[in-house]
Amino acid sequence: MPRIAVFTKNRTNPAYEAARLGADRTAARLGASTVHYVPNVPDSVPEQIALIARTIAETPDAAVFVPVDETAVNDAIRGFDLAGIPLFNIITRTTAGRRVTFVGSDDRALARNIARYLFGKLSRRATIIILEGTPASATSRERLLGFQDALAEHPGINVRCSLRGDYQRDVARDVFLRAKGQWPGVDAVLCANDVMALGVLDALDANPGGGPLVTGVNAIPEAVAAIAAGRMLATADFNAMTMSEIATEAAVRHLRGEPIPPEIMLPVQVVHAGNCAAWNAPFAARPSPVWADVVRT
Repeated sequence: MPRIAVFTKNRTNPAYEAARLGADRTAARLGASTVHYVPNVPDSVPEQIALIARTIAETPDAAVFVPVDETAVNDAIRGFDLAGIPLFNIITRTTAGRRVTFVGSDDRALARNIARYLFGKLSRRATIIILEGTPASATSRERLLGFQDALAEHPGINVRCSLRGDYQRDVARDVFLRAKGQWPGVDAVLCANDVMALGVLDALDANPGGGPLVTGVNAIPEAVAAIAAGRMLATADFNAMTMSEIATEAAVRHLRGEPIPPEIMLPVQVVHAGNCAAWNAPFAARPSPVWADVVRT
């Protein structure tokens, strides 16, 4: 039975919970097993470096891996190469070592499309607040670029302020509450992930009254439920569970000697009230991807 080491960045973001679930159920379906390596401190570089060293000593057959930082764990990543452990990279691209494949989505396009959808719901002259993610995260940087692309297309949209929510619900809630003086006249809040969008909704719920439109990215179940209930406008489907499932299946297929494409990109989809029924289910109830539908070898 192949043993697959699965690395995720934290236990606080539901997207990584979904990634772990996806790896587990795909491995079980294909006759493999998984072991999870998650920092106790969210996104901790020293902990992930130590976890990589521990994993290499335990000699798994393959690793499904998302780095907690684009470059800070590079020396540790090279250890997979030295140990002959094939690497299947998801979500954030590694910048060192060899990988069999990268499974991800176009963050810039996701952000551009969700921003375009939001701006289409606003008047030509409107004011927004942006919630950015973790500065060290490539997804945060790319999503901010996508927001800026859409803003360049809509010169009447004014950005009141851009806040840092670190991709965490409590952080986003607190920073948004501290910026309460900026709320008057704001028409919408554009968030780089759903967890921060939920933090914004928490802050707005604590201050009842008419509130701005709120969007996110990830299509996690709680956000989709908020869309269905009319509390949140939309999200974009950055599907960490599907990425992990496809990467885990790629690992098993690679170990069987099958060819694997060097890059597998998921399509960009905006989730809104008109189509959210397809996503409005717990992660465990969502269907697994079909390899042939996703991968074009």
